[in-house]
This record gives sequence, structure tokens and C-alpha cells, in this order.
Amino acid sequence: MKIGIDARFYGPTGKGLGRYTQKLVDNLEQIDRENEYFVFLRTDNFDEYRPRHDNFHKVLADYRWYTFAEQIRMPILLNKYALDLVHFPHFNVPLLYRKKFVVTIHDLILIHFPTLRGTTLNPLFYRVKFLAYKWAIGSAIRRSKKIIAVSDFTRSDILSHYAVSPEKIARTYEACDDFCRLSDADEPAVLKKYGLPVDDYAIIKPYLLYVGNPYPHKNLERLIRAFSLLQKDNEGLFLVLVGKDDFFYQRLKMLVKRENINNVIFAGHVTDEDLDIIYKKAKLYVFPSLYEGFGIPPLEAMAKGVPVASSDHPCMQEVLGDSAFYFDARAEKNIADGIRAAQG
Repeated sequence: MKIGIDARFYGPTGKGLGRYTQKLVDNLEQIDRENEYFVFLRTDNFDEYRPRHDNFHKVLADYRWYTFAEQIRMPILLNKYALDLVHFPHFNVPLLYRKKFVVTIHDLILIHFPTLRGTTLNPLFYRVKFLAYKWAIGSAIRRSKKIIAVSDFTRSDILSHYAVSPEKIARTYEACDDFCRLSDADEPAVLKKYGLPVDDYAIIKPYLLYVGNPYPHKNLERLIRAFSLLQKDNEGLFLVLVGKDDFFYQRLKMLVKRENINNVIFAGHVTDEDLDIIYKKAKLYVFPSLYEGFGIPPLEAMAKGVPVASSDHPCMQEVLGDSAFYFDARAEKNIADGIRAAQG
């Protein structure tokens, strides 16, 4: 078979989707020598992927996500290679592509959180964009030959919103990756590089950790306010937020400044190698999200031996089982109480 992979999200540029796509391609290379693969990439990640086997080929598809170029030019490019099957790792399947494809649906966040707080667009443009997204998701679900859902929760969510046969959806769990391990001697230097709490004697001060994007459904405003409640009992505690600086993190920085909350550290983007240390040295990983389709960061923390306090969202209980402490994330006091319980 000739199989196409829409890998335009490939690598760190695509955040969670980028990691998912990268690991999908990397592991397919390890297990499949029979089928021929065409991996479609953008200019900014084209050099990141280097095929290791002759049955894998990379193709330049420099069309931004959610654009007219994606809708019109991407199908033309895919058709050029006469593919038997294409895997789209996200719902943004071009409406004009009418051949066989499989799509991964990670979540239905756009259906559950259609809020202006989650965008920088003006209300009219946001409404148009939201309707386009909703149409694209529905179209991808209806036209796909198979749907990959990353959890039973996501599978059930799809079934409750779309008229699709249960047999069409395959639940395939995600998994966390293992990062490079640096020596203990590197730890204080790595933490200092990102502004984490290390004193002059290289003693690491206790900190709570969150890793990920700061979109409104991640509920970081409540986490920050819950942290301010915790500080009344423990002034030496820190909260570290790891993630690429953007509009939403800037908004959180303004919240911290406006409400005069101390000891909140915005570490920005962290490399995988350095993130290994930041995870391992955390006192507790906190995940207050109001909605998830899976949730990789808490598993990454657990893989490093760090205890996890998470929202009691059904998906998180499915993924983390009895290995985490849970709290009702809809109130700051509940989050603070959950963190206290997790710390013992």
C-alpha cells in the first residue's frame, strides 16, 4: 500500500499534536518495512524529519493549518501521489479530499468550550471560525473509514455528539515518552537557567509543577489563585508553569501581577532534556484541567516518580486510575485542599 501521513504538525512546533505525529512516524518506521509511506511536512519542520528506511519518503506540503491553501492545495498534492490511504492526526481534513483516510480525534474541546476567552479574534470572526471548525470535525468523522480515539472518554464523547457506528471508532491509548537523563551535577544549573527556585548553596526549594499550554479550559487561573491560598500556610512554596510564552500565558502573568501573587515562575519553553530534571525535582505535579481527551503530562510526571494531583474529570480518572489524588477543579479552595492532601 501507499500510505500518506499528514505530518505538518510534526515536532515541537505542533505541541501535543506535534509529539503525537512525530512518535507515530518514528514508530511506524520501526515496525513496517512492507508499505510505502509519504510523510507530508511544512518548511519549518521539513529538516527535522530524516527518513531512516527506503520505504519512507518526505514531501513538502507547506500549507498552514485551517487555511484555504490547506483546503484547496493539500488535496491536489495528496492526489498526485495516488495514495491508498491517508492518516490525518487531527480533524483538519481538507473537505475536497475524497479518497480513503483515517482520522485521529483527540478531543472535542471546541464543542465543549466555544468561548471567546479562548481566542484572540473579534467576536464575529471567532463565530465564523467556530462554525467552520465544527463543520470540519463533523465532516472528518462522517467521511473517514476509521476513527482513532485516544481514550474511552473521547470515544464516548464522539458517539454522544455524532451519528456514527461504534464499530467505526478504535480506542488507542497514548503513552508518555522517556527523556534523556542528565547527571545530578547538572540539576541546579538547569533549574537556574529557567528561573526555578535554587539558592546560593544549590539547594532546590519546593515547587509545584504544571507543564502544557495555558488555554482557558486548562484552568490555570484557578490554579494560581489556589496557590495563593496555599502560600498562607507555606510561604516558601513555588508554582512553576512550563510552556511556550503566548497570549494566554501573558494574560496569566498580568493576573499574577494584578493580584500580587508571589513565587509564581513562568519558565517558558523547556527542552525535553531539561524538562526531565524539572519533572524529577518537583514536589508535586498539578493538573487542574476542566476537559481532556487524554492528558500526557501527568503520566510524564509519574514516570519520573513525581506524585500527581489532578482534576476529577472522567478522562483523567480513566487515564490515571488510582495512581493520582483528585479534586473538584471548579473552585480554588477545592484545588488547594487537593494539593494539601497530595502533599500529605
